[in-house]
Amino acid sequence: MVGQESGTTTARSIDATRDWLERNLHSTSIIETERFSFFYGKEQALRDVSLGIPLDGVTAIMGPSGCGKSTLLRAFNRMNELYPNTRAEGTIRFLGQDLLKADAVAVRRHIGMVFQRPNPFPKSIFDNVAYGPRVHGLRNRAQIAELVEESLRRAALWDEVKDHLKKSALSLSGGQQQRLCIARALAVRPTVLLMDEPCSALDPKATDRIETTTRELAQELTVVIVTHNLQQAGRISDHVAVLLADGVLAEFGSTKTVFANPSNDQVADYLCGRFG
Repeated sequence: MVGQESGTTTARSIDATRDWLERNLHSTSIIETERFSFFYGKEQALRDVSLGIPLDGVTAIMGPSGCGKSTLLRAFNRMNELYPNTRAEGTIRFLGQDLLKADAVAVRRHIGMVFQRPNPFPKSIFDNVAYGPRVHGLRNRAQIAELVEESLRRAALWDEVKDHLKKSALSLSGGQQQRLCIARALAVRPTVLLMDEPCSALDPKATDRIETTTRELAQELTVVIVTHNLQQAGRISDHVAVLLADGVLAEFGSTKTVFANPSNDQVADYLCGRFG
């Protein structure tokens, strides 16, 4: 545990996100891990993972089942700490600061997350999107309404729900619910958006909408997505990280390079469908 003064200082540093971005537009990475390992009790899920998530574009994290993809993604916004008896080793830096010592609330305000299955709150469509800004202290009704519209537009959902904002979010289709969850994450204006297999429960049409939305969002912020779908990773990602079953990062690079000419034989087997 860090002391209160240290944690507060780090939180202030992370809250200065836009200042950091303006000063570091030359930087190639926004999140960096150095020999990062993670344990669930005695079980080691990740082993000495070192990589830099590029500032621009979509980074896909791939690998066979049980390789630690979701664990790595959740580590980027401290969600793993919600599980009992877990332990992290190594370093994760966000905006040059030690993410593991920062205030978790500050981290999650700048690193949003969308989960595998849509999880709208049992509230209206409007109140779902407004939830985050209200939690963070926004009270002006006009500003909240503007932010709700902006977020729904960015999630490509506004035209479908603009006349039904008071309806329950649970009345939406699965694909609409997932885009609503994206809008809810965007409403606090994060710098990074994490997506954990966001299309796994959706039909092809809804999947196409989410993929299109993801590519559009990548023009404004950093997107990191876990996917088990090789074709999806090839369609929407600019960079790809491949983990193997023992939680080791086997390969990281541009999607075109890794898919066309992987340097690791096990990665080549995985991409060709010979295992995983």
